[in-house]
Amino acid sequence: MTSTRSTRFPERVAAPGKGGIGASPLRPDGTLKVKGEFAYSSDLWMDGMLWGTTLRSPHPRARILAIDIAPALALPGVHAVLTCDDVPGRKHYGLDHTWDQPVLAIGEVRHQGEPIALVAADHPEIARRAMQAIEIEWEVLEPVTDPVAVVDDPVTHRVQERGGIARHQPVRVGDVEVGRALAEVVVSEKFEVGIQDQAFLGPESGLVVPTEDGGLEFFVATQWMHNDLSQIGPCLRLPYEKIRMTLAGVGGAFGGREDLSMQIHAGMLAMYTGRPIKMMYNREESFFGHVHRHPAQMWYEYGATRDGKLTFAKVKIVLDGGAYTSATLNVTGNASSLALGPYEFPHLEVDAYGVYTNNPPCGAMRGFGAVQACFAHESMMDKLAAALGLDPVHIRQINVVAQGSTLATGQVVHAPTPLREMLGQLETMPLPEPLDTDDIRNLPGGASQTTHGEGVVRGIGYGVGIKNICFSEGFDDYSTARVRLEVVAGEPVALVHTAAAEVGQGLVTVEAQIARTELGVDRVTIHPADNGVGDAGSSSASRQTYMTGGAVKTACEAVRARVLELAVAQGHADAANLVGGKVIARNGAVLAALVDVLDEGVVEETRVYQHRPTTGMDPVTGQGDSHTQLAVCVHRAVVDVDTELGLVKVVALDAVQDVGKIMNRLSLEGQIHGGSVQGLGLAVMEEIQVTDGKVRNPSFTDYLIPTILDTPSQRLEILENADPHAPYGLRGAGEPPTLSSTPAIVSAIRQACRAAGGTGHLTRVPVRPEDIIRSC
Repeated sequence: MTSTRSTRFPERVAAPGKGGIGASPLRPDGTLKVKGEFAYSSDLWMDGMLWGTTLRSPHPRARILAIDIAPALALPGVHAVLTCDDVPGRKHYGLDHTWDQPVLAIGEVRHQGEPIALVAADHPEIARRAMQAIEIEWEVLEPVTDPVAVVDDPVTHRVQERGGIARHQPVRVGDVEVGRALAEVVVSEKFEVGIQDQAFLGPESGLVVPTEDGGLEFFVATQWMHNDLSQIGPCLRLPYEKIRMTLAGVGGAFGGREDLSMQIHAGMLAMYTGRPIKMMYNREESFFGHVHRHPAQMWYEYGATRDGKLTFAKVKIVLDGGAYTSATLNVTGNASSLALGPYEFPHLEVDAYGVYTNNPPCGAMRGFGAVQACFAHESMMDKLAAALGLDPVHIRQINVVAQGSTLATGQVVHAPTPLREMLGQLETMPLPEPLDTDDIRNLPGGASQTTHGEGVVRGIGYGVGIKNICFSEGFDDYSTARVRLEVVAGEPVALVHTAAAEVGQGLVTVEAQIARTELGVDRVTIHPADNGVGDAGSSSASRQTYMTGGAVKTACEAVRARVLELAVAQGHADAANLVGGKVIARNGAVLAALVDVLDEGVVEETRVYQHRPTTGMDPVTGQGDSHTQLAVCVHRAVVDVDTELGLVKVVALDAVQDVGKIMNRLSLEGQIHGGSVQGLGLAVMEEIQVTDGKVRNPSFTDYLIPTILDTPSQRLEILENADPHAPYGLRGAGEPPTLSSTPAIVSAIRQACRAAGGTGHLTRVPVRPEDIIRSC
């Protein structure tokens, strides 16, 4: 059930017509995916191809004393066995020019699952047997697994040559001791967030094909082709012009495909054998083949006056990045800048650390540093409200930012969302019906019949999340689009070409909607994403509709201007109608004029779109205009808790979110629902279990993700308060619901525990049954 409140944006936008902006045309891939007919990267096939596989380390930390590949090469059907000595070019790669991750282990492994050797064979089973036949002599070393010990003594707990701490980012405003003196109530707590996996259903996979000119064609599932290219080329010692990358079908991403997985490995095998190479991870290998969400340990202390006004905050956040840098530098920046959420503090002291350990590598995941901080700052607002005897919604309304407010980093809030009003809307939404014990599926534990309603208590909780949109801290963020307008069979047709990765978010649909709106044509084709056009940046940070949408819009405007030029030059009386803000090709006379204008050729324009500039964070004070845009979502969770068995049923997960402009309602609602459920998973079930650096549950049997039976009903209020700096006034929408849903659910569990006479002391996610029993 959805309702919408809109605020007009003063930019002229043509009527949606047949699938323009504001309409909800169905996704072209939707039906195929539902019916199981969509071609994912794991479905790729080519005659004569070989199968590649990867030998991975069983140890979190060890030296490789000797490696013998002869037994593997001796097996019939094996065409290649490669180690680090066979890497053609640079032996390291990495995001953001860190270049610290070995293509294949060089003398030492730093995490369980680190790649050591590659095999190419006629059949995947032969490749697996050959992999198992490789003999390695190890010197097992004691792993560094305590990230807090790294912060306390980074020299002793050195994992990398560069040291134990990847980044320390402080944020300072005012004087904490002054704020402490003003406080009438002070509360403090330590919080923990476990390792969450992106848990995308499509495993890492792809096909690499040698070309006649000595180059390679890559068909891979990724989030950022040009960034992949910048790492693949140097490692394979191939010039960029000899590498062709085409996006294959992506079965989900959520940040887990920003880092390379099989790309360089398959490229090496293809170059060595001269044959097409297919690589496809099984589910267990996938857990080792991509990064995860950073686990966090966080210490928070807040002070406030008796009426609930915040006076100071002191925060320490330790993020475990695992063995290699990946996105840890940026995740740490996000965690520090958003550590206190959308609240005003006159005095604050934040220290965020991203560190190296021999635990599983961590990097980008939906919410990107803000998720961890949100769980802590929302839990603290609840704790402070309880200490002051105030309503948890009211204390948030007292302290949230508004127009002209400054965030912890000194960034002034512009084009704000009305947070106070949003919280009020959320609070007045209808609550679900009382617990119905007649249908056992409604109870915690569900059809397993662990309870019949005895000991079940209902709780309600709230959460507020704020997330930066697009890349931050001075990153040169841009996207490129090429738009072509021509006449085919007497009708104008637009072709949109970008390198933006469609990872399930519905981007190809929005690109077509923008072209229909801006050009007025019905027929729009989206060119397959490849590196034959300029960089579109990553499908992450909720940025593609903003950035690539902005690029498509700008390119369409250039096409319109060129059509007008041609029309005027040819003396068409209907020239003004051709670009009366848009090419209105549905009008018969105008259509005829347009066809005449374009009859001898096409109009094609390429444009690069950039958002307003940002700055880095000061390394000492953390101050800076570091974010392009901020988006917020607020959640109310209703849960039923079996206080005797520690079981939870999330009954409702209602949300209010400001999106600036609804581009495609159907896709937008799917993003909010999906993000909310991913936050639910972190709240009560999803965690990679690690002991002494080793993963204990690398499967979907033991790593649990929410199913349809765990998914509650969700009322949505979608607001449209336009951001004047963004295309159409839109705000990125995919990440904010992932932030606020987790603390809202945990807050509701706490309330249920307190209602049952317990303490409700829950400080770690995911919440486990034993935690609930202990706190109830």
